[in-house]
Amino acid sequence: MGKFVIRQVATGFTFRLKARNGEVIATSEVYTGEAACRKGIASVEKNASVANLVDLTVAEPVSASNPKFEVYLDKIGAFRFRLKAKNGETIAVSEGYTSKQACMNGIASVRKNSVDATIVVDPIQ
Repeated sequence: MGKFVIRQVATGFTFRLKARNGEVIATSEVYTGEAACRKGIASVEKNASVANLVDLTVAEPVSASNPKFEVYLDKIGAFRFRLKAKNGETIAVSEGYTSKQACMNGIASVRKNSVDATIVVDPIQ
């Protein structure tokens, strides 16, 4: 089972989704309050398992409706994904991966670990 870790930062609250092994597999934007952060977590839980997949690294990407995972290359050539909710808002993003397969494995891990994940508040503030 995965774990969402809520953390207070200087400008608000963020969450990280951690896999069973403790690795961070997705992070959120900064929310203004903890309640909004928890709504973001609920959105990941709701959307990750049913999200379409769009590969923006290919010459002719096939579009799909939201919710969706978008796989893309960042400025330095690392593969990343972002999860968009039904309304098109980005609700979680990944770290950079050196291969597309590793990025796809990250998406599979989000799908698996967001279901029934526990939510904890990071005590280190």
